[in-house]
Amino acid sequence: MSGSSSMSLYQIRMEGWKALTERLGPSGAMRFMMQYDPGSGDYTKERIEIFADLTIDSLLDAIDERARPDRR
Repeated sequence: MSGSSSMSLYQIRMEGWKALTERLGPSGAMRFMMQYDPGSGDYTKERIEIFADLTIDSLLDAIDERARPDRR
């Protein structure tokens, strides 16, 4: 196998599939591949919206609160 930087995307995909099937067998390789889903949406945009009001201080306060022994 040549260096991956000189390989086409197709060649990388084929070498990856070959490595998976040799190590895991066809069934295991397929099970591995089925775990990956490209998903949908724009996580970068969603992350900005989700964490817009989060500050370092509020994050540290939440960590301290969870770490308190009397919390249980």
